[in-house]
Amino acid sequence: MFRKAAVPTVSNGSYLQGQTNGKLSSMDSGEPAQEGKVVLKKKVTLLRGISIIIGTIIGAGIFISPKGILKNTGSVGMSLTVWTVCGILSLFGALCYAELGTCIKKSGGHYTYILEAFGPLPAFVRVWVELLIIRPAATAVISLAFGRYILEPFFMQCEIPELAIKLITAVGITLVMVLNSTSVSWSARIQMFLTFCKLVAILIIIVPGVIQLIKGETQHFKNAFAGNDASVMGLPLAFYSGMYAYSGWFYLNFVTEEVENPEKNIPLAICISMIIVTVGYVLTNVAYFTTISAGELLLSKAVAVTFAERLMGNFSLAVPVFVALSCFGSMNGGIFAVSRMFFVASREGHLPEILSMIHVRKHTPLPAVIVLHPLTMIMLFNGDLYSLLNFLSFARWLFIGLVVAGLIYLRYKRPDMPRPFKVPLFIPALFSFTCLFMVALSLYSDPVNTGIGFAITLTGIPAYYLFIVWDNKPKWFRKLLGK
Repeated sequence: MFRKAAVPTVSNGSYLQGQTNGKLSSMDSGEPAQEGKVVLKKKVTLLRGISIIIGTIIGAGIFISPKGILKNTGSVGMSLTVWTVCGILSLFGALCYAELGTCIKKSGGHYTYILEAFGPLPAFVRVWVELLIIRPAATAVISLAFGRYILEPFFMQCEIPELAIKLITAVGITLVMVLNSTSVSWSARIQMFLTFCKLVAILIIIVPGVIQLIKGETQHFKNAFAGNDASVMGLPLAFYSGMYAYSGWFYLNFVTEEVENPEKNIPLAICISMIIVTVGYVLTNVAYFTTISAGELLLSKAVAVTFAERLMGNFSLAVPVFVALSCFGSMNGGIFAVSRMFFVASREGHLPEILSMIHVRKHTPLPAVIVLHPLTMIMLFNGDLYSLLNFLSFARWLFIGLVVAGLIYLRYKRPDMPRPFKVPLFIPALFSFTCLFMVALSLYSDPVNTGIGFAITLTGIPAYYLFIVWDNKPKWFRKLLGK
């Protein structure tokens, strides 16, 4: 049923001995897979790449609760400024990942780039935190939003039972896992359809908003910067909310080996996607303020639903359906991409060997997909999901900042590395500084939650020495790891 990946990343074969030198083989070798071997096929075209990025970025947040930024900035004008700045910063980060994706032609995203620049220990810590907590918790959170909004039309007059939400959420998670285990092509096609639905949903909000502006409904923009002043405590939280809403621009880099003509398609897909998302996000927030005041927005549980009820009447019933489809697209794109990180980490010897196996007929990394299912279910029914995400939101940006700093480091460490796409040096410098500055400010503004997240991340260090460095493991322990 399964076969190992055709080309192991560690070129000296040390992985087969249960060791790793922590370095990738030549990124630009272009060697074909050995005859008769099973590989992940290049099925991600430019359009599919755009759908992966847009479909993963646009989740529930822009439709449900953009009030986190407004709450922490204190005014309409400042909130729109933060939305715009976060879009530009995300574009800068995405351009840095475009350079990395065209010069390091391996899947795995953050993990691969940290491994190449800084070695195995920080790379292992990154994949350790992603596998155990970040991805299961993030998937469970977006899935809960899917479950809640898919049931919304059936419970218009009463509260939706929590058990019903969790059960339909579990069905949604299982469906996404099955889809990604069965076919790369079908997963990509459904992602394209869901991305189209997301863009239609945004247009359903933007177009009436523009009509409202034409009618002169600008009262909520008068004295746009008046209100509560943004504080040093609030600004990093506002930027966290904004950057979280834009997060997902890095997911195409997780599937680099499956992208057709990556030197051309990765930069193009990233640039097109980020421009569409940034313009869409800013115009959507402008549309909200044509109808809803700042105070009303802060009180609303679902801003898009409130907006639709005021302007669209009975058609507002369609909004929860679009939100649910948007969440399903984020679930699908996230699992499609992150499973490739686990696949590559296993190929490097940092995760059990079975996770680097490919289904012999379906050509999908089935074990790397389904490993998330039990962990996500545990988070869904037992975990305090939002606390976990608060604990570890800093870890995501810490490692992304580290990846982009690694781009600068590789410019000096390996100046002769082929770089088909190259960004000006000030872009990675500014972006990595912004990420690390946000992390430092979060330590100041929320030391308890950030400290807990930092402690959880540090557990990856003893795990690295226990699972990877320790050679004289008992036989039963080695069998457990699949070695």
